[in-house]
Amino acid sequence: MDDNRIKGAGKEIKGTVKEAAGKVTGDRRTEAEGKVEKTVGKAQRNIGETADKVRDAMDDE
Repeated sequence: MDDNRIKGAGKEIKGTVKEAAGKVTGDRRTEAEGKVEKTVGKAQRNIGETADKVRDAMDDE
């Protein structure tokens, strides 16, 4: 499993929690930071998933 996949999933979770905390407290900045972090995490996770697929395809050959 690619390292980016794991780190990205962690950022997604952290961003989701931060976004929720911002909503609960009414802090728009924290909410926005959470959304950004969640999006960055999702992109990083997708990069890791793609790397895994490429590695698996190479192993099959």
